[in-house]
Amino acid sequence: MERITWFFLVYCCCCVASLSTDESGLLALKARITSDPQNMILTNWSTTTPVCNWVGVTCASRHLRVAVLNISYFGLTGTIPPELGNLTFLVELQLTNNSFSGTLPVELAHLHRLKLVSFGYNNFKGEIPSWFGSLSKLETFNLFGNQFSGSIPAAVFNVSALQVMDLSYNQLSGNIPPVLGNLSSLVELRLRNNSFSGTLPVELARLRQLRLVSFGYNNFKGEIPSWFGSLPKLETFNLHGNQFTGSIPPAIFNISTLQVINLRKNYLSGSTPRAIGNLTILKELYLSYNNFEEFPTEIGTFDQLEMLDLEFNSLKGHVPLSVFNMSSLITLGLTGNSLNSSLPDNICQHLPFIQGFYFSRNQFNGALPSQLWQCQQLLVLSLSRNNFSGTIPRNIGNLTHLQLLELGFNNCTV
Repeated sequence: MERITWFFLVYCCCCVASLSTDESGLLALKARITSDPQNMILTNWSTTTPVCNWVGVTCASRHLRVAVLNISYFGLTGTIPPELGNLTFLVELQLTNNSFSGTLPVELAHLHRLKLVSFGYNNFKGEIPSWFGSLSKLETFNLFGNQFSGSIPAAVFNVSALQVMDLSYNQLSGNIPPVLGNLSSLVELRLRNNSFSGTLPVELARLRQLRLVSFGYNNFKGEIPSWFGSLPKLETFNLHGNQFTGSIPPAIFNISTLQVINLRKNYLSGSTPRAIGNLTILKELYLSYNNFEEFPTEIGTFDQLEMLDLEFNSLKGHVPLSVFNMSSLITLGLTGNSLNSSLPDNICQHLPFIQGFYFSRNQFNGALPSQLWQCQQLLVLSLSRNNFSGTIPRNIGNLTHLQLLELGFNNCTV
């Protein structure tokens, strides 16, 4: 009994001593905070109350050490002290949506238990530290919305446990290295709004668990790689705002899990492959600001599509009537093409959820649909700069939710 009691006392003393180390690290962070507009830290983190009761702090029940530090959305300004690296039992470190600045101290490399790092929307700068590569248990790596520059350090690609990497909205540059394909557990890869360039290496085809790819607003070029079609779980496919050329590879339309395709603002051309009709659960399709010439009739077969954006292409001819039968449609964007059909009089009959018609800058003709009043959820009706004629239906006044009405530069009368 005495031996058990002695062991318990030693164990408790060790816990208190270790927790004291955590307390010192957190107080060092508090000392670096120069602005706390919500008084979340400066008045709450006090030695008169237990560390595990401090706001944003969660301790593990087994070893009574700080396991989670989540001070996101506190509006804090300051820098990160080296002493934060003494919280060696941390599993989650979340600082998102504050105004922390400066560089990240190398002492954070001591946090070997970390599974989640989220430093998004702060003002950190410099290169992404290579010591992130020593965090072998890291699963979520979010540095979006900072001022990191340079390339992604090669050491990061050794963290085989990574499932989510979000480096969007920084100032990163250079080519995507082939070793990125080593992160075989990746589920989400977000690199949008940086200055990455070059072509996309074929080694990325090894990322078979990927569900989301977001490479928008970079400087990638060349044709869209057909190997994207070998990613069997891909749900969101965003390559918008780059310099991709050529046509969409047909292999993309073999990914039955796709729900979002965003290829707007590239230099794509040709016709959209007929195989697009295979994407039976597609919800959003953005192809605007390219050079497509043909309106694929297969689009009208989608029964879950909510957003269809084909604006500012080179589309000619008629809009397939089947498009107006897609009952799930919320937004239909066709502005800035050369479409020249008339619109069906009962355009709203099968579109109960439609909120936006964007048809300006085309060559649509004939009378305005007399039953537009049936689109009771309509917020935007943009029909300007076409060849519509006849009188404007008075029942447009029944669209009580309408916020924008554009009918100018037609041949209509009141």
